[in-house]
Amino acid sequence: MPAPRKYPDELRERATRMTVEARRDPVTRRGAFKRIGDQLGVHPESLRSWVRQAEVDDGTVPGVTSQEAAKVAELERENRELRRANAMADSSGQCNESCEMR
Repeated sequence: MPAPRKYPDELRERATRMTVEARRDPVTRRGAFKRIGDQLGVHPESLRSWVRQAEVDDGTVPGVTSQEAAKVAELERENRELRRANAMADSSGQCNESCEMR
């Protein structure tokens, strides 16, 4: 079960959108994370990571997208479950369909 989020999704989206817009303008670019973070009560480093992930998801910056990360996490979870099931079957001496016939 994931930890509860400190900031609601609506606030994250709004803060991210405001910061991306502010960073487009050369006049407001400098200090955008701190200024907008202070206005909305969000830590500037949290805001920086949200904007970075939004840029990756949009394809403007290279990196692992949110969808790819979720897919990898799901596959790792499934792999853990299968390993645990195999270990339980091995310890009980039972054989399932994937066992080779001897």
